[in-house]
Order: sequence, then C-alpha cells, then structure tokens
Amino acid sequence: MDERCIVWEYSDKVKDHFLNPRNVGDVKNPDGIGEVGSATCGDALRLTFTLGRDQRIKDAKFKAFGCCSAIASASALTEMIKGLTLEEAEKITNQDIVDYLDGLPEEKVHCSVMGCEALQAAITNYHKRDGSPLVCQCYGMTRKGIEDVCRRDHIFSLEEVMEYTKAGSRCGSCHDQIKVILDCIKDDHSTKIHNAKGAKMMDS
Repeated sequence: MDERCIVWEYSDKVKDHFLNPRNVGDVKNPDGIGEVGSATCGDALRLTFTLGRDQRIKDAKFKAFGCCSAIASASALTEMIKGLTLEEAEKITNQDIVDYLDGLPEEKVHCSVMGCEALQAAITNYHKRDGSPLVCQCYGMTRKGIEDVCRRDHIFSLEEVMEYTKAGSRCGSCHDQIKVILDCIKDDHSTKIHNAKGAKMMDS
C-alpha cells in the first residue's frame, strides 16, 4: 500500500509537538552538535545543546526535516534533556521518547530512534571538543564519564557498566578498555578500604 494513502493515528501530545514544536533552531555557542540522517534521501535531524555551570544541559534546540513523528520526537527530546547531566541524558532511550509522546505508530518508531542517535552524536561531539578520551565510540562515553558513574554508583563489573551507561553494549570493541578502567577503580577501592582499616586499628 502506498504510504501516502495511510492515515496515521497520532496521540494529542504528538500533534501538539508537531503543530507547536518546542526549541526550534540552533543554540548560541553550542557545547555539542549532533547531526543524523540526510534531507536528500529522507528524515534529517540536527540537535545542539549548551551546558550550564553545574554541567547540566541548560538549553537544547533542534532543526528537523521529516514527518510529523520526526518533528514531534525531536521537540519532545529537547524538552526531556533539559536539566539533565550528560550521563543522565545518555540513558534516554527511544522508548522513553515514545512514552513521553503517549505512543507513536509502529511504522514511525524509527523517528524516535533518530532522536536518540542525534543526542548521542551531540554528546560525542562535546567529549571530542572537551579533550576527554572516548572509550565507547557507539555511545560517546569517555573514560572520565565511565569512571564518574562507576565511582558514584559503586559499579565494578562490565555488565553493570553496560546496563547503567550503555557503553560497550553495542559493538563490544571497547570492552577491554572498560575492564582496565574497572580494574583501576577496584584497586582504588581496595586501597581505600585497606587504609580505612589501618587507621581504625591505629585509633584503637
């Protein structure tokens, strides 16, 4: 069937974000820029964001070429990521966007995937500008980003890293680097415990 003859059923939220898109354009002096797709052969999306002094996403804007779902997904995503740290933003999935919009037609879910890809590309772009070495190319996670999450949430296994950050969960080429990071964290953790026990024995 010709797709042009199909009448899609959209939620009120999808219609609202399509007819009244939020955060259209480019942020001034962006910290991260992500571009996916191609306007010449289909949907295309450009996402830009800036960080505040607290290292949370202060502003995010988008430019999109595509259907109702593509524009609504991008608009929703910019609203969703404001106020988040990059580590928190990286955890957003396309299903989160779909849920935020109260659903998308099954044939249009790929539009939410494009939004996540643009976000990951923008975060990767930020880390490259920041000079922090990338470990996971697929999800734009740097060594520092992985270390911060692992130390904060007491993560010591590769499986937990993949669950919490997505790093290493796609192609797996960074698993060895992640294991090296985890070994360093484990050593630091063991040293702290040893020093704490030694201090306690001296006090007693």
